[in-house]
Amino acid sequence: MSLVTVGAELLSAKERLQNFKNNVTIFGSARIQESDPIYTDAYRLGKELSNAGYNVFTGGGPGIMSASNKGSYEGKSKSIGLNIELPNEQSSNPYLDENITFNYFFSRKVMLVKYSSACIYFPGGYGTADELMEVLTLMQTRKMNKVPIILYDSKFWSSLLSWIEQTVDKSYVNREHFELIKVVDSIEEIMTIVESEVCL
Repeated sequence: MSLVTVGAELLSAKERLQNFKNNVTIFGSARIQESDPIYTDAYRLGKELSNAGYNVFTGGGPGIMSASNKGSYEGKSKSIGLNIELPNEQSSNPYLDENITFNYFFSRKVMLVKYSSACIYFPGGYGTADELMEVLTLMQTRKMNKVPIILYDSKFWSSLLSWIEQTVDKSYVNREHFELIKVVDSIEEIMTIVESEVCL
């Protein structure tokens, strides 16, 4: 990894993203198919956020990202993808008003949250878990402004939340930092949190 290249990626992305305001970032699996009900939920959320005045940021790929971007693209606000070059499964979805491609996960992750006013996590794998833990760590250490962290689908996230609860019990994590996480099971709950905590 070249520090010069990473710096150039960050600067280029900053120039393209800094004028977007009221942004919400949606994370989730690239492998979820259109036939999955959760794909429909992500599409609906993207559209509702967009029509409410929020731009939607995603990783720009397929699955949850594509669903969220499609909904946002069909709404009133902007649909923005921050993609990354990977050997498998990651090509840009066609529902983007702005598409930025990164070489490095580091710079991409920075930009997915730097201009975001809320972070919403749909079910996903290693990448989604990595992005969640990154944001929690940044907030815990006050390296990032506090924004709503919303996990969608309580059943899916229950095992991870149980593990975090154990870390709280052992004082590895402060309860106040565990309580940064909001767990919901409906799009209406997400919209209520965003609209009450993210001012337009």
